[in-house]
Order: sequence, then C-alpha cells, then structure tokens
Amino acid sequence: MAVRAFITGLAGREISANERAFLREAEPWGLIIFKRNIDTPEQVAALVRSFRDIVSREAPVLVDQEGGRVQRLGPPHWPAYPPGAVYSALYDRDPASGLTAARLGAHLIASDLRAVGVDTDCLPLADVPVPGSDNVIGDRAYGHEPGKVAAIAGAVAAGLLAGGVLPVLKHLPGHGRATADSHLKLPVVDTNRQTLEKTDFAAFRPLAGLPLGMTAHVVFSAIDPVQPATTSVTIVDQVIRGFIGFRGLLMSDDVSMGALSGTIAERSRAALAAGCDVVLHCNGKLDEMMQVASASPALAGEAAKRADAALAQRAAPEEFDVAEARRMFNALVGSAATQAMARS
Repeated sequence: MAVRAFITGLAGREISANERAFLREAEPWGLIIFKRNIDTPEQVAALVRSFRDIVSREAPVLVDQEGGRVQRLGPPHWPAYPPGAVYSALYDRDPASGLTAARLGAHLIASDLRAVGVDTDCLPLADVPVPGSDNVIGDRAYGHEPGKVAAIAGAVAAGLLAGGVLPVLKHLPGHGRATADSHLKLPVVDTNRQTLEKTDFAAFRPLAGLPLGMTAHVVFSAIDPVQPATTSVTIVDQVIRGFIGFRGLLMSDDVSMGALSGTIAERSRAALAAGCDVVLHCNGKLDEMMQVASASPALAGEAAKRADAALAQRAAPEEFDVAEARRMFNALVGSAATQAMARS
C-alpha cells in the first residue's frame, strides 16, 4: 500500500493491537512521540523499532525536543537542555559563543535522540516575538531581531544534522507576533504585510533550504483575513513558498489544536488543499487518527519528491566526543542560563 500524507501519534508507551492494525492499513508517512509515549531509553527504542517493523520501512520518527519547557525526553534518563532564550543571552554577550553553544546543544540533543532511534526533531524555531505577544513562544525564541534569530536557528539546524537528525523549521511563516496560544484558540495578527516581511517572515528566509518545515495556525489578516497559514492557499503560495522561498517538505502543525475549526477530517483536507505536503496529528486518539487517514491521499507528486529529498538528508552522525562536548556546552551556557532566567 502507498504511504499516506500524514504523521500520526500513539496513545501510550506500547502500540496496541488496534493501533497496529491501523498503522498497517493506513501507512502514515511518520510517527511523532510525546511524554505519554516515553518512559526509559530502552522502552522508547523498542517503541520506535515496533513502529518501523509494522510499517516495514525506516519511516521518520519525530519529537519536540527544544529544551526548556518543550522537552519530551527529560530527566532522569535524559539531560535537561536550556530554552532558546539562553542562546539569545549568550549571543548578546558574544555572537560566536552563542552560535557555538546553539550548535553544540543541538548536536547533543541529536546524540540523545539517535540513541533511541528518533531521527527528526521539531526544531529550530524562527519565530520572532514582539512586546504584548502571547507567551506560547516566549523564552523558546532565539531573540527579537530576525537576523539574530535566523543565525541561531541555523546553528541549531546544523547541530542536529551533524548528529544525524533532521530539523523541522517552525512555525512558518511566524508565530512570534500572535497574541493567543494556537493550542487553545485561533490567533489573528493584524500587522501590515510590509512590516511582516521585514520582521516575522524575514527570520525564515535564510533557513529556506532546510529539509522540513511546519506551519503556524495563525491568521495574517493583511494577506488572508479568514484562513490561518496552515489552511491558506494564499499564505502557503505567496509567503511560505514565495517570499520566504521554503523548498522542503511542509507539514501542518497539529490539526487537533484548538485554533482550527471543523472536523478533524475537514481540517486535514483543508491543510492539504492549501499546499501542506503532509498533515500532522498528535493526540493519539484512534478515532481522530482514522479521520486523518481517511482524508490523507497517497503521498505523490511534488510532495513525494520533497519527502524523499528530506529523508535523503538523514546521514550517519559525525564523530563526536559527547562527554567533552557536554563539558564545553555546560561551561558556555551556565552563566547565560542564569542571565536568561533573571530576565524571565
């Protein structure tokens, strides 16, 4: 059966009999895991192997492993990593040190992920917060100036790739200005297009060559006053593929989030019709997973080419002394972490 254009979640730490049957029938392009799916390294590795055995291919397995408050694999089995604001603070003191720390931290994260079979990290962010924006991005961001944000995000992406893990650029074309949390409701940004192109969108342009990207459930009223970026043909075509020039595989953000309306199937169809290559569904509810599958066609055409090109960038990790890298990383970020916490 042909691979379908969606990424699925799972309910728990093992794949149930019903989920096994679903995965065999539906053939999702990939899997995303969350804290509910995670216990020990051995358990995570077994879960990943089981998923790939069921779908009979080296399907991508994703996770949100940013550091700070968005870190699915954490203590006691995995190290805690700082939020993006720490790299921002270090960059302000010395740009070279900030970029080195960002790359090292991402490479260390990649080493953790590869050890359990996870090969794709939903990182980096290129969102640029502004005063008054919702804290859903907050200290996850790499700063408030697009050039700096792009530079740090590029270093993070390079570190992940060096560690054999694919980066996912998010949230295209920008979630930083949103005044609501799209997990809960639909944010509307009323900023004019010229300002957006100089700020929010500008941070993504230097990163347009990354293999994978994720949309934002945000309305930009100056461009499309009705549809959020995820389901907007205009924003995907004119902004994400056009102005930003993103060339990689484009996935939706989670279609079960509160920002979107309609049934899960309707949301999925709308994202694909707008130009998303694959639909992301995260909550592990089997009835919703089945709706997503029913709405997702076989991955074909340009979307399939972009998917193949992204997976072709999976490579063996570079030689890496993890202990020495962690020593260097801790030395770099220690004082910056204190500074960033003081600001928050």
